[in-house]
Amino acid sequence: MSALILSLETSSPICSVALHRAGELVGQSELRLEKSHSSHVSVLTNQLLENTGHSLRDLAAVAVSDGPGSYTGLRIGAAAAKGLCFALDIPLLAVSTLQALAVQVAATTAQPECYLFCPMLDARRMEVYTALYMHTAETVLAPTPLILDEHSFAEQLAHHQLLCFGSGASKFQPLVEASSQVQFLTGVQPSAIAVGVLAHEAYQRQEFRDVAYYEPFYLKEVYTTTPKPRV
Repeated sequence: MSALILSLETSSPICSVALHRAGELVGQSELRLEKSHSSHVSVLTNQLLENTGHSLRDLAAVAVSDGPGSYTGLRIGAAAAKGLCFALDIPLLAVSTLQALAVQVAATTAQPECYLFCPMLDARRMEVYTALYMHTAETVLAPTPLILDEHSFAEQLAHHQLLCFGSGASKFQPLVEASSQVQFLTGVQPSAIAVGVLAHEAYQRQEFRDVAYYEPFYLKEVYTTTPKPRV
C-alpha cells in the first residue's frame, strides 16, 4: 500500500492538517481561530484520521510547514510533528511554506507557465518574507526577507509577469500600480494540502529531517527581550 503522509500547516493563523496517499488528497481539516494551534492541532489530527478510517499507526511519515512564518506557530507545528515521528518511529519531512503557497496557487491558475509565482508573508513595516517560483515549483529566487520599494523585482519584471499573493502582498500593490506586469490575488492562506503535495515528492527522494535536531526555518533571527524589573 502507498505511503500515507500526515501534513501539518501552522505557520499562519490557520491551523491546517491533511492526509495524502501517493500524493493524492485523502482528507483535510482546518481551524481559523487565532492562537488555537497548540490546543487544536492534535485534535484536528485525531479527528481527521478517524473520519478517514485511519489511525496513527497507518502513517508512513509526518510533514510540517518549515517556514518562514509565525514563530510561535512554527514551533507548535514542529513540536507536534517531532512528537509523532518519535513516538511512531517514522520519518519527518519539512516543506517550505513559501514554496507550498506557490504550488497551491499554481494549481488553480490558468496558463501558470506565463507567471513567476511570488508568495509574500507579512513581516514588520514594509518588510515581507518572499521568494519566486516557476509553475513547476522550481526556485527562481530563494526565500529572503525583503524591504519592499518601487524597485523590488525590477530585474524579473523586465522579462516576466509576477503573480503576488499572501499576507504581505497588499504592501507591494500600491508600489507597482502602474505596472501591467504584476497581478495580485487576495485571500490566499497557507494550507496543509499543498504541504502534502510537496511532502510526497520529498518522501520519494527520502529527504528526511533529523527528528531530534530539526528546527523550523525562521529566515531571520528571533529577538526576545527580558522584562524590566519592577521598582
